Amino acid sequence: MTDAGEITQLLGRLDQERGAAKEAVLEQVMPLVYGELKAMARGHRYRWDGFRSPGTTSLVHEAYLKLSSQAQFGFANRRHFYSVASKAMRCILIDNARWHGRQKRGGGDAPETFHDSMLVSAERSDELLALDEALSLLDEREPRLARIVECRCFGGLTVEETAEAIEVSPATVKRGWSLARTWLFRELRASSN
Repeated sequence: MTDAGEITQLLGRLDQERGAAKEAVLEQVMPLVYGELKAMARGHRYRWDGFRSPGTTSLVHEAYLKLSSQAQFGFANRRHFYSVASKAMRCILIDNARWHGRQKRGGGDAPETFHDSMLVSAERSDELLALDEALSLLDEREPRLARIVECRCFGGLTVEETAEAIEVSPATVKRGWSLARTWLFRELRASSN
């Protein structure tokens, strides 16, 4: 069985298993998806930190913990799993960017030293928060377009992988990606003025 087929089969078992059996399935899935999650995290780090630095492992582990703590999984296939993982990574990065924003305003806590393992650079945190806000607005208006952006921008999925993950045609993803980028650009430009 191919890795892709094995991943899909294991993901399908997650909703059926309980307790220790579910944990065993999660332990089988992790080595199979780890490389892809690591590549996604590396893309996030590069995009939001400005250079390749430590911390991709932290992002992968945080996303995996977030995914494994969900009560119901319901992953249709491995691409759907990666789509959900993209959303988890987005949430983690946004939380980190908010942390940086609080630190810039004093944060109310004792100052903390910056560590290399921080996920988003302080310089880029405002950009990421603005993108998240615009993406949330897009999600209210056009949820499918927001899913496309999450898969492409935060998940690093190709057009074909995004189409598979959200169950639309590649042509729909291409049109949606173009429309979403234009809408987000306008929204970000308007909010910066």
